[in-house]
Amino acid sequence: MLWTILGCGSSTGVPILTCPCPVCRSKNPKNKRTRSSAWIQVKGTQGPKSFVIDTGPDFRQQALRAQIPRIDAVLYTHPHADHINGCDELRAYNYTQKAPIPIHGTQWLVDEMRERFPYIFDGRTPEGGILPALTPHLFKDTSPKLDIQGVEVIPIALPHGSRETVGYRIDSVAYVADCSYIPKSSLERLKGLDVLILDCARLAPHNTHLHLDKSLEIVSELRPKKTFLTHLGHDFDYTKSAKKLPRGVKFAYDGMKIRA
Repeated sequence: MLWTILGCGSSTGVPILTCPCPVCRSKNPKNKRTRSSAWIQVKGTQGPKSFVIDTGPDFRQQALRAQIPRIDAVLYTHPHADHINGCDELRAYNYTQKAPIPIHGTQWLVDEMRERFPYIFDGRTPEGGILPALTPHLFKDTSPKLDIQGVEVIPIALPHGSRETVGYRIDSVAYVADCSYIPKSSLERLKGLDVLILDCARLAPHNTHLHLDKSLEIVSELRPKKTFLTHLGHDFDYTKSAKKLPRGVKFAYDGMKIRA
């Protein structure tokens, strides 16, 4: 199984528009962060599959950089703009694959996407060009497991302010972004990991995201073999801030490949 971090940035991305801070002005390419997303290449009972987690506003450039050849399904965490606003770019894959793309998410995700992108789902005929063809598949984040095209996926319920987002575990790798804490029931689903990709928005506490100290507390409790912090804001310089991280914990960067 191969995971590619398509983007590891927070909702603003890094650099933040108009920000003069050292990280936003950094010339280190690992400090250039597009909005959070991941690409998973995995083998299931139905053969090799190519899944994407979230399609934010930077998805087009992420897919071009990673050279994603096809998308068998999109696993959405939640419907905030920085995680879904690139969904229109999926139409290019519809065109080459000659088929709709299944999208997986909770009721919150599907309701919001139908409301904000009605042209995708209301059956209208386009006057020119093509529209994305996306087939929603609903699930509850309390489900024990999902079978997505022959791949076993465990959903992880995650509080995100007043709403719940979804993390995903496939085999010994879990993707946990956009959460303010991890409840005990979800921690149980994250035991025995080889790789944890974990939310870490900034240094100071945040009301809807994990901050560095809280992220490291979770790492200490779960003890995965490796942890990669994602959804990073401009508090973190990839090289200088790494000195604050314990052994086995690293900052993610756009384009990072994780083999498990």
